[in-house]
Amino acid sequence: MSSTIREADLGASKITPLPARTAANAPAPQAHGIARNPGMKLDLGFMESMRSVNRSALERRVASLTKRRSIKADNQAAWLLRAVACMDLTTLNSNDTDERVRRLCAKAVNPFRRDIVEGLGITGEKIRPAAVCVYHPFVATAVDALRGTGIHVAAVSTAFPHGLTPLSTRLQEIEASVKDGADEIDVVIPRGLVFGAKWQELYNEIVSMRAACGEAHLKVILGTGDLATLRNVMLASMVAMMAGADFIKTSTGKESVNATLPVGLAMVRAIRAYFEETGYLIGFKPAGGISTAKASLDWLVLMKEELGRRWLEPDLFRFGASSLLTDIERQLEHHLTGHYSANHRQAMA
Repeated sequence: MSSTIREADLGASKITPLPARTAANAPAPQAHGIARNPGMKLDLGFMESMRSVNRSALERRVASLTKRRSIKADNQAAWLLRAVACMDLTTLNSNDTDERVRRLCAKAVNPFRRDIVEGLGITGEKIRPAAVCVYHPFVATAVDALRGTGIHVAAVSTAFPHGLTPLSTRLQEIEASVKDGADEIDVVIPRGLVFGAKWQELYNEIVSMRAACGEAHLKVILGTGDLATLRNVMLASMVAMMAGADFIKTSTGKESVNATLPVGLAMVRAIRAYFEETGYLIGFKPAGGISTAKASLDWLVLMKEELGRRWLEPDLFRFGASSLLTDIERQLEHHLTGHYSANHRQAMA
């Protein structure tokens, strides 16, 4: 990807140049610090140029990525800490309660046991999940529990996980979550609009959702496990970004198939194509089924190889995860002691 500075007008907005190449360990902003994607007009010609998706080639690329890199010892511990910093710690269960959400927030504020923190030498470092993700009724509880920590509150919205209520109802839900303090909104698209190739209708809905979010950042969930083909995934990704999405996200976690690496590769290549066309940086969030430390490393390698170091920061990359933090904590303990502990020894999230 070119690192040359590119500037052009999109209405009244200025395009953000890709940051120049920097050292691999250079810090980058971890809040909502980049210029937001203002979207663009629905460009069916641009979409047509993205229609051809070679599944076999994507699968070969994914296989080579996960085999080429072997991350061990201190390097592995550092990458796992990066995975935690890019995590949306999530609870989306039918039996959620205010107390469960407060406990999740407490885990986000202090994700590791004290002996692990001291053993890794990270005392004083604020390595925490980027956000806590909850249903709308628990947004106010999470906001109160996380006040002053810098951890974002994300709300799943728009009739999650199916997105099949009237648009006016879905927009009211977004507005209610923003009013309660959510600064990130994860919306879900009606998958039928993709199957019917109703791109203008899908675009219009996402534009309305972006407007309802106001200053809150918009993550658009495609429900890739329901979309059947990588072509559908690619085209839905392009429409979401054209409509102003800050992030595109794979799954709700409720589909039979959730985040997979070939789907993720198709989506990050859509992000790269959108950047090359407009100059705007779009975030990516794989979610659903990412429950092991090994899986988190595979996703981090994918982002590093395909989009570069800048997409290893939480303002451009997130994991949607509920049990991942527990396994990462177990792996870090093994790194320090040489022994694995049982899950129940880790503080519950």
